[in-house]
Amino acid sequence: MLASLHVKNLALIDEAEIEFEKGLNILSGETGAGKSIIIDSLHLALGGKIAKDIVREESQYALSELVFIPKDASHFELLDELDIPVEEEIILQRKIMNGRSVCKINGETVQASKLQQVGMKLIDIHGQHEHQTLLQKKKHREILDAFCADQMVMLKEELKTAYYAHQTIKKELDEAQLLANGREKEIELISFEIEEIEQADLTEQEDLLLEQRYQKMKNSKKIMEVMQYVHTNTGYEQGEGAGEAVGRAVREMRSVVDYDDELQSLQEQLYEIEGMLNDFNRSVNSYMDDAQFEAGEFAQIEERLNLINHLKDKYGDSVADIHQYMEEQKAKLEKLLNYHEYVEQLSVDEKHAFEKLVSACEKVSALRNEQAKILEQRLIDALMELNFLEANFVIEIKKDESQIHVHGFDEIEFLISTNPGETPKPLEHVASGGELSRIMLAVKTVLADNDETETLIFDEIDTGISGRTAQKVSEKLALLSTGHQVICVTHLPQIASMADAHFEIQKEVIDSHTHTRVKKLSDEEMKYELARMLGGVEITDTVLNNAQEMKKMADQTKRLQHEMLS
Repeated sequence: MLASLHVKNLALIDEAEIEFEKGLNILSGETGAGKSIIIDSLHLALGGKIAKDIVREESQYALSELVFIPKDASHFELLDELDIPVEEEIILQRKIMNGRSVCKINGETVQASKLQQVGMKLIDIHGQHEHQTLLQKKKHREILDAFCADQMVMLKEELKTAYYAHQTIKKELDEAQLLANGREKEIELISFEIEEIEQADLTEQEDLLLEQRYQKMKNSKKIMEVMQYVHTNTGYEQGEGAGEAVGRAVREMRSVVDYDDELQSLQEQLYEIEGMLNDFNRSVNSYMDDAQFEAGEFAQIEERLNLINHLKDKYGDSVADIHQYMEEQKAKLEKLLNYHEYVEQLSVDEKHAFEKLVSACEKVSALRNEQAKILEQRLIDALMELNFLEANFVIEIKKDESQIHVHGFDEIEFLISTNPGETPKPLEHVASGGELSRIMLAVKTVLADNDETETLIFDEIDTGISGRTAQKVSEKLALLSTGHQVICVTHLPQIASMADAHFEIQKEVIDSHTHTRVKKLSDEEMKYELARMLGGVEITDTVLNNAQEMKKMADQTKRLQHEMLS
């Protein structure tokens, strides 16, 4: 479960700490108080996109930190796979400063993608407008495939491999067939390229060695001037040379060494200096003797480098790349010289690859059709609990082998009828905004039961609903929270009354600066917040009594739910 959220310098929040509890956690507050900032901070810590104005004004950085206490051991196995320290808690942290972010998991710096990878296992967030995605057929396929769970993951991996294998062969076949008319010209061009590379007779690392030699020769004048200076000033030819000076020092030292035994060791050191200087001077002289560059050799190296660079421009960035290109062209030439046999073999390979692809599609489709019947009934049951009393939900799956893609050849669409005797129709023709919200809640609850997601977050799932329907939604959320931690942002008192923990989001102005505060409410404060949600501006005794009665009924409903489950 999500144990806590710590936010600092984020939009209107200077600093806030929310310690969530098991069961149903409610976030409520006036419109504009900053409830969306709390959800944004969750997205931020989970590796989501960063808004430009996310850092609070006059602050150097923004911070969002989530602390999870998972009950599923697989979450810790994931950390181990990612080489992240495994502890009793999982701490996701993201710090935004100077337009960049630093992401950490259990203190280990990671990329934002790893935050997302770990976060997806721990938490599922339903955004304010996510129910609108139910109007997209792509979303229908994603929901069904998610319901199929691990079985579908394995089959889709097989499908993905088969799809790209077929795409590769088909692309090669299409390119080969396009070459039919210009085959002779292509053979002539490839033969020329191969001959040009072979005649160059390049050797590995030749370009690097020649470049070093070229630079050395190119700078030979400067080198020789410097080495001559060094030789003169370390030798014996000039009276002021180091060799001459050290020689004089040796002679002077010999004249006094017998006067003091301690001078013996100094004399030995001086002899060593003289010997080293002699060796160095001879080495410099030898270098200058060997470094007599000829103009003819320089011209040959320059010409060779020009040839190599010309080939690099055409065939690759290095000698190794040029050789690899030549081998590829030889293979291509062989195919072109045996064109008909080559195309015939490609056609056979493409046919076999397509058969494997169709077989993989069939396996995926069979699993979808099998699980679709189960999901249909599960969703119908869930919808009835959300006040769709006569709903009929159908998952329509159509095959189209002419439109195969990486997800198979199935076209999947959700159909619904909300009244008896009506033929199920696509969601966009039937469902209102409030109905879409309830359908998405049904989907989320069914999928959550299937994949055992520990924490579910609903950001205003109550959009477009009221009255009895709102009561049904509140009961569903309360029931869902018996097996999962649920965090819900809501404006409806029916939902808020079911809270196991209730947090009020408040906006206040201090010293001409706007601040958002988060406060956990006591039982008495929860009653007043429910009264505010029920009565608006003026909270009368009647409204307070209604709020108290609503909370009492909610507690009774939750007790009955627990008794039914136990």
